[in-house]
Amino acid sequence: MLRRLIATIGLLFASSLVQAGEAGHVVFVTGQVQVDNRQVSLGDAIQEGAEFVTGADGYIYMKTVDNGFLILRPGSRARIVTYHVDTKKPENTRVKLELLSGVARTISGQAVKKARQNFRFNTPVAAIGVRGTDFTVFTDQQTSRVAVISGGVVVSGFSAACGPEGGGPCEGGNSRELFAEQTGQLLQIQKGQDAPRLLRSNGNSPDLVAPPRNDEPVSKAAASTPHTATDVSLEAKKSSDILAGNQLPPAETPVTEPPTPPQPPIVEGPSTPPTENPVPRPPEVLWGRWQAVANLTPDSEFLAKIKGGAYAQYKIIGPYMIARVKDTEFVKPQEGRAEFALGSSEAFIRKPNQTAVAASVQDARLAVDFATSAFSTSLTVVAPDSTTVRVNAQGGVTAGGELISTAASSNANIRGYLGGAGANEAGYIFNTTNTTGPVAYGGTAWSR
Repeated sequence: MLRRLIATIGLLFASSLVQAGEAGHVVFVTGQVQVDNRQVSLGDAIQEGAEFVTGADGYIYMKTVDNGFLILRPGSRARIVTYHVDTKKPENTRVKLELLSGVARTISGQAVKKARQNFRFNTPVAAIGVRGTDFTVFTDQQTSRVAVISGGVVVSGFSAACGPEGGGPCEGGNSRELFAEQTGQLLQIQKGQDAPRLLRSNGNSPDLVAPPRNDEPVSKAAASTPHTATDVSLEAKKSSDILAGNQLPPAETPVTEPPTPPQPPIVEGPSTPPTENPVPRPPEVLWGRWQAVANLTPDSEFLAKIKGGAYAQYKIIGPYMIARVKDTEFVKPQEGRAEFALGSSEAFIRKPNQTAVAASVQDARLAVDFATSAFSTSLTVVAPDSTTVRVNAQGGVTAGGELISTAASSNANIRGYLGGAGANEAGYIFNTTNTTGPVAYGGTAWSR
């Protein structure tokens, strides 16, 4: 009997280990931030059950496994109770988060949007459900306030019909809804109240308690604030030749490594709250093909945008050109590290004495350390015949946001730019420097 009981306990313990899974990973962190009593680092995986604590200067952005976000601002404490995504039956996904104190923002991921009935965000005094949403919350032990950026929420105080141990939204006579269209309003609930009150957010919104950084992720509905660098193009003559339709040197012409200019003091701009019905803006960093290669014709749409005059500061590597919007100021964050996700890419591989062939970009990563003005990147270029060329590069970030690889620690030339609000987009073009085997050229666009 005792042996059977021990076996049963063992099975239950093993089952609990299987159920605990990865909830997401850290894509940005700065200041004092601890997860489960240890200092967290960029790229760390975050598991179900994890508890976050941010210090007076701490910010952390966790990207969830279903491409949502959980963001904690200074002086906050939160816990991931459950983050179970059912990929075969998304409607069975279960997510439960707790904000114990401070300010948090959550952006619903793809799985949550398909299983809103199984999402719960608890504070010490309220239960919050979603309608497919991006919202912020402030709470202490007595009061919670909820503001909506996009979508909507349903909020209820705890009662016999809505306990903190439950899952999913509490919907009934004591619940209240709030939608993004209700501009300048928030829901507030205090300990002991069953139903929240709808208030004007005059000086008491979560953003005023703990303001967002200007590089906080932007909802798809929101537009980026334009920023652009003011550096003089180091490829001005080549750029003029291209726009005039003149032929440039062959693709293998080496790119000289320009010196990194002294970095002046950096001033971080103020945070800008999301606007209602913003007008989408074009990307700040733009790359494309100005020359035919590997059976690919010049990119006419890209060249038309360049000739339109909105972009400047061209850099060229082989058949690829990269540019950034002109006539606006670029502001680089002073601190923190950020991880970027690959958005679009193009590449080709050329073997010695053979014609170039179009290839794909895989296993790509880009990380920027704003405090040290440095970046690192890696990717694999794969040809149709499975020939692979690995790119590994490190380099500096100038005060104007230019990415320049360092030859001594890289196997490729990298030229690119940071752009967007809070440097939330990036792009670079590259070529590997191997002189005996296959070489790879390409262009990449990134975001975070």
